[in-house]
Amino acid sequence: MSRLKGFARFCGALAVMVVAAGSAAQAAGEPELIFRKSTVFKWLTPNDKLATYAIDDTVVDGVACHYTVPEKGGFKGMFGVAEEVSDISLACRQYGPISFKAKFEQGDVVFSERRSLIFKKMQIVRGCDPKRNVLVYMVYSDKLIDGSPKNSTSSVPIMPWGASGDIPKCADFLKD
Repeated sequence: MSRLKGFARFCGALAVMVVAAGSAAQAAGEPELIFRKSTVFKWLTPNDKLATYAIDDTVVDGVACHYTVPEKGGFKGMFGVAEEVSDISLACRQYGPISFKAKFEQGDVVFSERRSLIFKKMQIVRGCDPKRNVLVYMVYSDKLIDGSPKNSTSSVPIMPWGASGDIPKCADFLKD
């Protein structure tokens, strides 16, 4: 009976560590789940899924990004200890008038999330193409041991919105 109690304590402590690690890594708050779709059926445990989330850029009003990530099911996925794969797709769009709240650097992190207990995290970063006045977003996962070449890029041309003819220039908001 004492082994069972010890195992239960271990599982509880592990769950607390996973939740703390995941929440500490996020730069832009919690992403909004749009929907999930099962891809692999599992008996008695959660299915493998693809999940699509939305985030708003906290520095650039009027831009939202949607990303889709695979989520492992099975026992490891159920307990939050599965190392998730690095296949992540990204689409960012202007959904209203664009305005900048602050200056930013090329490659600033817009959102970050752990993809494994310790070794891997996904990041969405922002840049500016001053020549074309386009915001560029890139998602990638980094792995402590050997990295990951998998990535996705999305561009958001800064366009007029509504009757206003004023178009901000992203270059004006880059830090020197």
